Amino acid sequence: MLISIPNSFSLFGLQIHFYGITSALAYFFGVLITCLIAKKRGFKSDDIITLACYVIPLAIIGARLYYVLFRLDHYTNFVDIFKIWEGGLAFYGGLIGGALAVGIYCLIHKKNFFALIDLIVVAMIFSQGLGRWGNFFNQEAYGTVVTDPNLQWFPFSVYIDAVHEWHLATFFYESMWNFATFAVLITLLYKVKFKTNGMIAAYYLVLYGTGRFFIEGLRTDSLYLGPMRVSQVLSLVFVVAGLAYIITCAIKNKNRPPLSYAQAEKETKIQTEQNNDNSKEK
Repeated sequence: MLISIPNSFSLFGLQIHFYGITSALAYFFGVLITCLIAKKRGFKSDDIITLACYVIPLAIIGARLYYVLFRLDHYTNFVDIFKIWEGGLAFYGGLIGGALAVGIYCLIHKKNFFALIDLIVVAMIFSQGLGRWGNFFNQEAYGTVVTDPNLQWFPFSVYIDAVHEWHLATFFYESMWNFATFAVLITLLYKVKFKTNGMIAAYYLVLYGTGRFFIEGLRTDSLYLGPMRVSQVLSLVFVVAGLAYIITCAIKNKNRPPLSYAQAEKETKIQTEQNNDNSKEK
């Protein structure tokens, strides 16, 4: 059965793209989920709303710049660089931009970076799963061609109108992997008492990196650096970095008691007030 859905619709003369809608929903639910789980790491909803003002703009800029830099030959017209509603946002670029924004936020507001990213990755992986559906409407991020008629059915494969062919629905595979990873991370957040911050972020690196590495190998539109798929290389870096952090922390904090995030937030607040008092005295 063919599944072909328009990538946009007109509303009062304005062309609305489904890719933009899914992206907006992904960011909305990302902020909402982070607000709902904020207290698990000693933060308030107001902290998350302020953080979103840093993260969302830099994440979008990073995602677009990353994609454009690896596809410079496709952008002979400078104006086309800004047409993000036509697709062309690379997740890893958004991750770099978002991480930079979190770092800036933590420096300015004196927050614990690792405690904060433990929250962000839980919400982010859900947003990634939702955001991948924008690729369905834009008919992109698909895999190799499927010639066997018995396998030409959604969601195993997807019909691409532009080439009149069935291709592996890799966007769907990654979406499901991301939602499964979300289930694991939210369980870790609520059920496991870790001895150091950053552990959930480390599990995110391992789980997402593993899934993305294999799914990326099936895609036909990967960004390349020479003969290498950039996303596969970065995925391997993710997995190695995550495992290294998990193992190192397990050894280093073997005899340490589990963290109390309420107490940690209280200590951070006291330290911030002391720093402010010292600054006034100077």
